[in-house]
Parts: sequence; C-alpha cells; structure tokens
Amino acid sequence: MKEVKLILHNIRSAYNIGSIFRTADAVGVGEIFLTGYSPRPIDKYGKPQKEIAKTALGAEISIPWVHEKNVSKIIKKLKAEGVQIIAIEQSKDSLDYKKIKPKFPAAFILGNEVKGISKQLLNSCDVIAEIPMVGEKESLNVSVSAGVALFRILGI
Repeated sequence: MKEVKLILHNIRSAYNIGSIFRTADAVGVGEIFLTGYSPRPIDKYGKPQKEIAKTALGAEISIPWVHEKNVSKIIKKLKAEGVQIIAIEQSKDSLDYKKIKPKFPAAFILGNEVKGISKQLLNSCDVIAEIPMVGEKESLNVSVSAGVALFRILGI
C-alpha cells in the first residue's frame, strides 16, 4: 500500500473536514494533519465534533489525525522524513493534476475554501497540482477537489 498523508490547512467548515476524512478512508490515506484553524474531530472539551462525525461516518475515528497549528512545522517534519509534498491549488506554477506522478511517501495539502493555499506555503511544496476548470466557476469545493485529485493522482 502506498503511504499517503493529508494536510488540511485553515479549512473553515467542519462538514468539509468530515467529507475529506471519508474520502481519505476511501483512498487509503494513513494520517491526516489538521493545521491552522481547521476544526478537529474532538473539540477542546474532549467531545466529538458532530458536524465532522455527520459527514465522516466513522472515518474520523479510523484514520489517525494530528492537530498542529503551525503548518510549516508539519511540512518541515515530513520533508525530513522524505515525504513529497503535493499542493492541490491553482497557481501559475501548477501542473495539470492528470500529469502528476507522486513519489511515495507523499502528503497532499489542501487549503482554505476561499483563499486557498498561500504563496509562501506553496513555495514549500514540491509539486502544485491543479484541477482545470472549463465552466464559469473558478474552483471546486475543497472536499470535492480532494476527491477528484486523490482518486486520479493515486490511480484508484
């Protein structure tokens, strides 16, 4: 099995987090890092976050997760372990996601629903993969992007 991790940075919606956990389970992600202000499956009082549980349907329990406010710390740690960091984002430096050939272990990073992933953070990634848009909207929902990109890039 390929070693795959996810980094979910500054994602606002607990429903999106839960949906990504469920997709992560479907593609065999081994670990999820929740960074910045991304909601966690267990709140600060130790209680399950009901919006995440509603969309994750148990994946928030079966997939190990770590909360670390500082995303740069996670990226630095993963790179030191030889993990390739792949951003799913629109950028002048991006490649069509259908042409991405990941090197494993790999970590995919997804960002905020409105602002995406900052330029500074993109600069620390090894690859930027973009899902081309042909309609009038400029992007997909972050949880939909996670599903489309992970299934295609991982060849599932």
